[in-house]
Amino acid sequence: MFRHTLFSLATLLLLLSHRASTTAPEQAPPPLAGAAREFLEAHNVARAAVGVEALKWSEKLGNASSLMVRYQRNKKGCEFANLTASKYGGNQLWAGVMTVAPGVAVEEWVKEKKFYVRENNTCVGKHECGVYTQVVWRNTTEVGCAQATCVKEQASLTICFYDPPGNVIGEAPY
Repeated sequence: MFRHTLFSLATLLLLLSHRASTTAPEQAPPPLAGAAREFLEAHNVARAAVGVEALKWSEKLGNASSLMVRYQRNKKGCEFANLTASKYGGNQLWAGVMTVAPGVAVEEWVKEKKFYVRENNTCVGKHECGVYTQVVWRNTTEVGCAQATCVKEQASLTICFYDPPGNVIGEAPY
């Protein structure tokens, strides 16, 4: 009888510890490194300004944008990437300076806000608004970005990818 009770008690404790370990709440992700944090914060400031939920940082998108920006630097002389075939939304910034802070790159895209007319989902005159609307696209939940310094061109290139992509024709961003 004692052996059976001891076995049952040990089995119960083992089951309870396994159950506790499988039902424990998820731990918060580790804090982001400097550039990732700055990209994310700048995006989320712009999104909060129009009442859109905050984005989450995606390592997958960060890695994809890093591959793309390095390819553009190494193989294409730091020119803009052709992102039309990508399954992600994308923004890019070419700057004629060696470094651009991540927040400054996002602020450049957000400057298009002054040309966006929410009432009819258009841009004023011949202006473009697509990079701004991608930043604040309500259905986008994740972002990942990367930058490359282009020494020969004395420039820098920034690329951000978004998932799900925004700028769906006929839909307003928010």
